Amino acid sequence: MNLLKEFFIDNKCSYLANKEQTTHYKMIEECDSESCEALIERGFRRFGQMYFRPVCSECTECQSVKIDVENYNFSKSARRILKKASHLQSYIQKPTLTKEHLKIFKKYHLHMSVKKAWEYTETSAENYHSSFIAGHEGFGYEVLYYDGDTLVAVDLIDILENGISSIYFYYDPAYSYLSLGKYSLYNQIKLAKTTHKRWIYLGYYVEDCPSLSYKSEYKPYLTLKGRPSEHEPYKWF
Repeated sequence: MNLLKEFFIDNKCSYLANKEQTTHYKMIEECDSESCEALIERGFRRFGQMYFRPVCSECTECQSVKIDVENYNFSKSARRILKKASHLQSYIQKPTLTKEHLKIFKKYHLHMSVKKAWEYTETSAENYHSSFIAGHEGFGYEVLYYDGDTLVAVDLIDILENGISSIYFYYDPAYSYLSLGKYSLYNQIKLAKTTHKRWIYLGYYVEDCPSLSYKSEYKPYLTLKGRPSEHEPYKWF
């Protein structure tokens, strides 16, 4: 693992209105799976070669959560969603970038700018590469979902020694009726069960943020205590 630089940035909160946030960043080149998991277990997230976590001094609303795969049971609703989208084909591979990726990525974010008032910013191939292709090393993957020959969704994940880290998921809004966000997460859980992984690292749960509050539905889950440094033990409860 080669730490290129480390820094902190204060800016507008990404999750809650009228709040400021302080984010701890680490730019890492050639990060190995063990080092990645050590950071994820301490509340960091990965986008490309950038690892980050909120470290706000006066707010603890961002809670790192992970699903307890061993004790997770699929509800009737989950089984209905899995059945409804069972005609889709999925392929797992190293992350790639095509015109179709960018087309769906744009359609998804335009859709979310209307549905959830996300701020829309055009994403270039270079930006996509730095966020989702770079830094995948030996553990980053994409799961591609197809309806026949048509790409309909992309799920970006890290497959680590003890769990799967959910990085980012996007889909063609024309397929919203299939509940693809839930469908992809259920498939992550199925993959984790099959490969004997203990956790699904979901990132941050923020109760008052509609885009993140859904994570509390996936029980049982554990929450990280505090913000341990890389040299401190960590505890989930």
